Amino acid sequence: MRPDIAEDLPELSQRRGLARITLGRLRRSTLVNLRWGAVAGQALAVLIVVLGLNFSMPVIPAALIIAASALVNLAVAILFPLDRRVSDGEALAQLGFDVVQLAALLWLTGGITNPFVLLFIAPVVTSAATLRLTVVASLMSLTALLSLFLMEYSQPLPWFSGEEFALPNMYKYGLWIALMIGMGFTSLYAWRASSESQRMSNALAATEAVLAHEQKLSALGGLAAAAAHELGTPLATIQVTAKEMANELPEDSLLGEDARLVVQQAKRCRDILQQLARRGDEGDAIHDVVTLDGLIAEVIEPFIGFDAHIDVQLMESDETISLRRSPEIIYGLTNLVENAVDFARSTVTIRGRWDNEFVHIDVLDDGKGFEPDVRSRLGEPYVTSRGENHNAQGGLGLGFFIAKTLIERTGGTVNFGNRRRNPGAYVRLRWPRASFEATRML
Repeated sequence: MRPDIAEDLPELSQRRGLARITLGRLRRSTLVNLRWGAVAGQALAVLIVVLGLNFSMPVIPAALIIAASALVNLAVAILFPLDRRVSDGEALAQLGFDVVQLAALLWLTGGITNPFVLLFIAPVVTSAATLRLTVVASLMSLTALLSLFLMEYSQPLPWFSGEEFALPNMYKYGLWIALMIGMGFTSLYAWRASSESQRMSNALAATEAVLAHEQKLSALGGLAAAAAHELGTPLATIQVTAKEMANELPEDSLLGEDARLVVQQAKRCRDILQQLARRGDEGDAIHDVVTLDGLIAEVIEPFIGFDAHIDVQLMESDETISLRRSPEIIYGLTNLVENAVDFARSTVTIRGRWDNEFVHIDVLDDGKGFEPDVRSRLGEPYVTSRGENHNAQGGLGLGFFIAKTLIERTGGTVNFGNRRRNPGAYVRLRWPRASFEATRML
């Protein structure tokens, strides 16, 4: 990432580490609503077992356990604001209570032989999607211990009168192992999906910050027009006053010469401001349009003098193509060239060409190329290097992601891979000529 952008993103420079340790990603209202759903589901299940199936079970103890969960929910809703995010400690306490409450209810209704033992997975998956791994590990350990206890000690499963339902111990062990595997797999899946979503969110935030930075630079023309408008009146006053002073003073006096000089300089300032105002409205023909070789020269200028030699190869043609100068393209292409310079052994080659339909720019280096595991994920945020031992490893790894995002936003496409005949990597960029060429934009 370019230094001038990195300075504007002090918080984003540590986002990768914060992605999994940020506190307060779970709202208290979410926990309360989930618990109300559990209370309603548990009460409905008891009613179906007792009234619908006519099974015998300890209704009063079960009702007290369900009522305890409802009372906890009421206490949380009354004592604490629901629109706040909870800390990891509070989330662990509330989810831990849910696990213990479910274990108590299962102890009354068959233990691990109760089909609703699968509900143990819900609090753990919730924590895996929103909390730190230490919280997830704590809940998984608590669930594992309680389910082991329920495998050996519990009241009989509610069943038909005069009959007893019993499972072999080997089958119970299988149920416990299946519960642990299911809980671990679903938790890992939820953690992975949440982590990818958080990484993408952070990377997109960084991209938006980069765009805001570039748009500030592009907006300077508008600011100049506004300044020209505001300064025009006081300059006109200065010019009129100085002209009156020059008319009153003798021509051969020093004060008269100074007054006439003020008139000339005030007129010059007004002419300059008028030019700035026109540029703010009409655009700057010098900066808004650039040739392909001028675009490449602007991009590679910061890297001239580095260890890697930059070889620019442009197609030979009598036609001169004028391109629309875009901050997104400049920034994206600069990041790709910087990446190539970092990983090249000695030479970075930049090829520019065009045809009737497309404008092409290729960035090639003679380094080690992309490692297979990196190449399969390149274009995602936080892919930091091509090889584990390269001296350029480190940082956020947002450069390629932001460059790809910006270039695609301008209508371009990005392809990348390893060179076949020569060592190194390539990045191929292509834009539709109709959208990139300035002469067709005007």
